[in-house]
Amino acid sequence: MRRLLALVMALAAALLFIRPAQAAAPTGTLNVTSATVTAGSPVSFSYTTTLNNAKNWVGLYSDPGNGPVNQTYVGPSTKWVYTPGTSGTSSLSTTGLTPGNYVLYYLHNDGYTWLAQPVSFRVVDTAAPSWVSSAFPLRNGKVSAPYSATVAGLVRGNTTGLTFSKTSGPAWASVSSAGVVSGTPTAAGTVTVGVRASNSAGNTTDATVTIRVQSGVLVPQLKALTWNLWHGGTMVNGGLDKELKFLLDKDVDVVGVQENGGTAAQQIASALGWSYYQNSDQAVISRYPITATTPTVAGSAVAATIDLGSRSLRLWSAHLGYTPYGPYDACFGHLTVQQLKDREASSGRTGQITSIVSAMNGDLAASASTPVLLVGDFNAASHLDWTAANSRCGYGAVPWPTSVAVQNAGLTDSYRQAHPNPATDPGATWSPVYKTFTGGYGYDSHAGEPEPQDRIDFVHYKGPLTVLSSETLWTGNPSQTNPANNLWTSDHAAVLTVFKVG
Repeated sequence: MRRLLALVMALAAALLFIRPAQAAAPTGTLNVTSATVTAGSPVSFSYTTTLNNAKNWVGLYSDPGNGPVNQTYVGPSTKWVYTPGTSGTSSLSTTGLTPGNYVLYYLHNDGYTWLAQPVSFRVVDTAAPSWVSSAFPLRNGKVSAPYSATVAGLVRGNTTGLTFSKTSGPAWASVSSAGVVSGTPTAAGTVTVGVRASNSAGNTTDATVTIRVQSGVLVPQLKALTWNLWHGGTMVNGGLDKELKFLLDKDVDVVGVQENGGTAAQQIASALGWSYYQNSDQAVISRYPITATTPTVAGSAVAATIDLGSRSLRLWSAHLGYTPYGPYDACFGHLTVQQLKDREASSGRTGQITSIVSAMNGDLAASASTPVLLVGDFNAASHLDWTAANSRCGYGAVPWPTSVAVQNAGLTDSYRQAHPNPATDPGATWSPVYKTFTGGYGYDSHAGEPEPQDRIDFVHYKGPLTVLSSETLWTGNPSQTNPANNLWTSDHAAVLTVFKVG
């Protein structure tokens, strides 16, 4: 108790020290050596301040991004460095950053109080332009209905003076110089349009895009993904482009995001020309228009209404508390089933899912006409996996409260619907990266042991949807020791379910 009191008093003193700086306009300076930096080269800067502190620091953020625009934390920086003293020079590496706009913030004492006005700069690439993916699908079209989709955000390299043109495709489709594919489809079927991007240096790069033109329902099949982005994709070099390629290659329609890192959903959606809705942690990204949104529920979920043409879809994205963690309590702690349930309640997850399901009552009641998805990283195991017939860590059936609550609300676990046997199809999503337990959660003595692999990410549904397939996904062979160079940008597997829309 004394230690806690001392910590509280120290925190209060720190806050009292910071408040005068927050109340006044920043008096320091921050200047970049050059407002344009070639990718891979450092961004160099100088700084001055009257508030000398060994833990003053400069953070690099995407622009737009999750920088502390109101002098409060929004999301983690992409890069950072301590800048002690009343003046000095330093630099930050741009290795792994996607070319584009960025901003530096000069901040006080490991906090988010500005010491100077933020400074913007741009990372550029001298390489010949290239597409994130050379062949990819766009959103569906409909016969005799105006169509439009953009590809402008999917070219990398030297994009100075970038323009677009059509190289092939049906007469009804045009490609504007700004990269908008548009027109009015005249017949049903899948069409291919060739698109060329050209920069002012005369370099070109070609891609082919496909459009499924429907004569009836605009979206007869829906591909829904849940994806924990791992601190907004910042833990892996070139994270944004890897995320974009994955979504394009898998032809995803809608995404429930967790660990949004402030604005990752905005960056992804902007590059794809999609719609998005986000808070600092959860988000919804959609190939089709978002028409309504629901603010954060229980600090752990957001929702959006998506227009699929003939009907709408309600998509909820949830991210529940992470500690204590049930599989560790079971496999390392060997607690009783009742203790496991009690620990789930103390984690906050049981209360969070109860509040989310309650907030969904209206949507669930209307699901016969407007299907509902509840997707997310629940940080909790499923009672559909821990069964009497599928012993885990010496346990038989364990009624994990979050999955029981979702089932009791009338929602169906799409992965387990497609794969009824947890013994043959475990579908583990935690973790393709961490195969060895690294400690923490009160179980440091078990560090170095195999990580309990479990399914904690879900795509649940209710309404006129039929599961055609469901799978857990990642790309490459993720490394635990050198994750920055992984092809896969998350520490979770994603879950992709393909639905027939009724």
